[in-house]
Amino acid sequence: MWTVYILYSVKRDRYYIGYTGDDLTERIRKHNSNHKGFTGGVGDWELKYSEVFDDKLSAHRRELQLKGWKSRIKLESLISGSGHSGL
Repeated sequence: MWTVYILYSVKRDRYYIGYTGDDLTERIRKHNSNHKGFTGGVGDWELKYSEVFDDKLSAHRRELQLKGWKSRIKLESLISGSGHSGL
């Protein structure tokens, strides 16, 4: 099982899109740990949205699709449930 997820940081006022084959709770904990990288050092990342896939390729394609939107409005529409999945 693979999960595509969207996190949000109030401190940065930014979204982060990723995918993982790990337990999602553990993955978010790692994002909130003090490490180098985009999500490191903030510690307030919250899960806003997730989708589950049976295979890694489908999850990766969906992650790339969401990142390709480059639109906060589209992401927030998806998160709020008024957007379509685009699949």
